[in-house]
Amino acid sequence: QVQLVESGGGLVQAGGSLRLSCAASRGTFSSYAMGWFRQAPGKEREFVAAITRSGDLTKYAASVKGRFTISRDNADNTMYLQMSSLKPEDTAVYYCAAGCSDWANNRYNYWGQGTQVTVSS
Repeated sequence: QVQLVESGGGLVQAGGSLRLSCAASRGTFSSYAMGWFRQAPGKEREFVAAITRSGDLTKYAASVKGRFTISRDNADNTMYLQMSSLKPEDTAVYYCAAGCSDWANNRYNYWGQGTQVTVSS
Protein backbone atom coordinates (compact mmCIF):
# COMPACT_ATOMS: atom_id res chain seq x y z
CA GLN A 1 0.00 0.00 0.00
CA VAL A 2 1.38 3.39 -0.98
CA GLN A 3 2.27 5.83 1.79
CA LEU A 4 2.02 9.56 1.20
CA VAL A 5 3.72 12.42 3.02
CA GLU A 6 2.93 16.05 2.28
CA SER A 7 5.28 18.95 2.91
CA GLY A 8 5.72 22.59 1.97
CA GLY A 9 2.84 24.14 3.84
CA GLY A 10 3.19 27.29 5.88
CA LEU A 11 2.10 30.87 6.41
CA VAL A 12 2.10 33.22 3.44
CA GLN A 13 0.64 36.63 2.70
CA ALA A 14 -2.17 37.06 0.23
CA GLY A 15 -0.80 37.23 -3.28
CA GLY A 16 2.14 35.02 -2.39
CA SER A 17 3.13 31.55 -3.54
CA LEU A 18 3.84 28.16 -2.05
CA ARG A 19 4.77 24.79 -3.49
CA LEU A 20 3.46 21.67 -1.83
CA SER A 21 5.11 18.29 -2.29
CA CYS A 22 3.73 14.82 -1.82
CA ALA A 23 6.34 12.09 -1.49
CA ALA A 24 5.20 8.52 -2.06
CA SER A 25 6.75 5.34 -0.77
CA ARG A 26 5.75 1.71 -1.13
CA GLY A 27 3.62 0.82 -4.11
CA THR A 28 4.35 1.85 -7.68
CA PHE A 29 4.01 5.61 -7.87
CA SER A 30 3.68 5.78 -11.64
CA SER A 31 0.70 3.42 -11.57
CA TYR A 32 -1.44 5.87 -9.59
CA ALA A 33 -3.48 8.79 -10.74
CA MET A 34 -3.16 11.34 -7.96
CA GLY A 35 -4.86 14.37 -6.57
CA TRP A 36 -4.83 17.23 -4.11
CA PHE A 37 -7.68 18.05 -1.78
CA ARG A 38 -8.15 20.59 0.99
CA GLN A 39 -10.25 21.05 4.07
CA ALA A 40 -10.86 24.41 5.68
CA PRO A 41 -12.05 24.73 9.28
CA GLY A 42 -15.72 23.88 9.57
CA LYS A 43 -15.97 22.77 5.96
CA GLU A 44 -15.95 19.48 4.15
CA ARG A 45 -12.91 18.29 2.27
CA GLU A 46 -12.95 19.51 -1.33
CA PHE A 47 -11.20 18.57 -4.54
CA VAL A 48 -8.41 20.87 -5.71
CA ALA A 49 -6.55 19.23 -8.61
CA ALA A 50 -5.73 15.86 -10.14
CA ILE A 51 -3.19 14.38 -12.53
CA THR A 52 -3.12 11.15 -14.49
CA ARG A 53 -0.47 8.46 -14.08
CA SER A 54 1.69 9.80 -16.89
CA GLY A 55 0.96 13.44 -16.17
CA ASP A 56 -0.55 14.03 -19.60
CA LEU A 57 -3.91 15.12 -18.25
CA THR A 58 -4.80 17.40 -15.37
CA LYS A 59 -7.93 18.95 -13.98
CA TYR A 60 -8.67 21.66 -11.46
CA ALA A 61 -11.42 23.00 -9.27
CA ALA A 62 -12.85 26.22 -10.64
CA SER A 63 -11.72 28.09 -7.54
CA VAL A 64 -8.02 27.42 -8.22
CA LYS A 65 -7.84 27.16 -12.00
CA GLY A 66 -5.28 29.54 -13.40
CA ARG A 67 -3.59 29.98 -10.01
CA PHE A 68 -2.54 26.43 -9.07
CA THR A 69 -0.53 23.93 -11.11
CA ILE A 70 -0.32 20.22 -10.39
CA SER A 71 2.64 18.19 -11.62
CA ARG A 72 4.49 14.99 -10.87
CA ASP A 73 7.93 13.45 -11.21
CA ASN A 74 7.57 9.70 -11.57
CA ALA A 75 11.32 9.20 -11.37
CA ASP A 76 11.33 10.84 -7.95
CA ASN A 77 7.99 9.45 -6.71
CA THR A 78 6.79 12.96 -5.96
CA MET A 79 3.78 15.06 -6.83
CA TYR A 80 3.64 18.84 -6.55
CA LEU A 81 1.11 21.62 -6.23
CA GLN A 82 2.42 25.05 -7.19
CA MET A 83 0.11 27.64 -5.68
CA SER A 84 0.26 31.27 -6.78
CA SER A 85 -1.82 34.40 -6.18
CA LEU A 86 -2.92 32.88 -2.90
CA LYS A 87 -6.04 34.19 -1.20
CA PRO A 88 -7.16 33.97 2.42
CA GLU A 89 -9.89 31.58 1.30
CA ASP A 90 -7.18 29.13 0.23
CA THR A 91 -6.38 28.59 3.92
CA ALA A 92 -6.88 24.90 4.67
CA VAL A 93 -5.17 21.62 5.39
CA TYR A 94 -4.03 20.24 2.05
CA TYR A 95 -4.02 16.49 1.45
CA CYS A 96 -2.55 14.43 -1.32
CA ALA A 97 -4.32 11.33 -2.53
CA ALA A 98 -3.40 8.36 -4.70
CA GLY A 99 -5.07 5.37 -6.24
CA CYS A 100 -7.93 7.04 -8.07
CA SER A 101 -10.97 4.75 -8.20
CA ASP A 102 -13.27 7.23 -9.92
CA TRP A 103 -11.64 10.03 -11.95
CA ALA A 104 -14.89 11.82 -12.78
CA ASN A 105 -16.02 11.94 -9.15
CA ASN A 106 -12.60 12.44 -7.56
CA ARG A 107 -12.53 9.33 -5.44
CA TYR A 108 -9.23 8.02 -4.10
CA ASN A 109 -8.11 5.09 -1.99
CA TYR A 110 -4.99 6.39 -0.24
CA TRP A 111 -4.42 9.61 1.68
CA GLY A 112 -1.62 11.52 3.32
CA GLN A 113 -1.80 13.22 6.71
CA GLY A 114 -2.04 16.74 5.35
CA THR A 115 -0.06 19.97 5.52
CA GLN A 116 -1.41 23.29 6.77
CA VAL A 117 -1.53 26.29 4.46
CA THR A 118 -2.45 29.63 5.99
CA VAL A 119 -2.89 32.74 3.87
CA SER A 120 -3.00 36.02 5.74
CA SER A 121 -4.78 39.08 4.40
